[in-house]
Amino acid sequence: MTSMRTRSFIAIGLLPTLGIFIFFVIVPIVWSAYYGFFDWKGIGPMKFIGLNNYAEVLQDPLFWKSFKNNLLIVAASVFGQVPIALLLSLVLLKNGWFQKFIRASIFMPMVLSSVVVGIIWGYIYHPQIGVLNFLLDSLGLGSWKMQWLSDPSVSMYAIMVPIIWLNVGPYLVMFIAALQNIPSEIDDAAQIDGAHGSRKLFSIKLPMIWDTIKVAVVLCISGSLKAFDLIYVMTGGGPAHSTELLASYMYNNTFSIYRFGYGSAVSTMIVVISLIMVAGSQYLMKSKK
Repeated sequence: MTSMRTRSFIAIGLLPTLGIFIFFVIVPIVWSAYYGFFDWKGIGPMKFIGLNNYAEVLQDPLFWKSFKNNLLIVAASVFGQVPIALLLSLVLLKNGWFQKFIRASIFMPMVLSSVVVGIIWGYIYHPQIGVLNFLLDSLGLGSWKMQWLSDPSVSMYAIMVPIIWLNVGPYLVMFIAALQNIPSEIDDAAQIDGAHGSRKLFSIKLPMIWDTIKVAVVLCISGSLKAFDLIYVMTGGGPAHSTELLASYMYNNTFSIYRFGYGSAVSTMIVVISLIMVAGSQYLMKSKK
């Protein structure tokens, strides 16, 4: 009876949050998928065209280019943000004043608006007044100077750096909290059994925080697939669509040429791709464990 009361209390407590989530997340997704069946400019009558919008999305080379660019961002996030945050969490696990200062410094970019970060890094990459090219000149590496955001061959990779820099902080805090929650008895037992260094890391610490790592990977994938504001400020998707992402592709089709039906179809495809990638990552990480 006590267990039933506890479950009922938890269910009642979750109902308001669940209702808000359904109203503000699930309903717009379903509504957007519905609009994807129509030819609509945002105002005026809607013309039902069936699956034509979805077929056009799949046949558009620019959509697949945006998808490829998004895969690069996802890879940079998962294999950049998560390992860096995990490594820093191991180094900064102690609660000394120096470790606290470094943790706060790493987390600080998260406090800034993505637009502000985009503007800052836009100046860093500026070919004439940018800090990066000035630094290369000072080090005698002037031949390495580039048009970082104007060269299609390097612009996508230049974008990855501020994306990683901006989002390492939250994962660092998550991993430090997870490591601090490992019972001290387990750590003492490992010391007695002679587990030290990498053996202790891979046999005890990583398995104990594996669920936290899985959550971080999910957040990386979902956040990368909806990346928009920083890219829009720095390059606007250019040059020659070399930094076009799925979100900017959807935005341009919806609000630049007023194809709201087509933009709704693209947004639905983004949701489907996100679900597939998240499910795939969780399956792989489950197998890995």
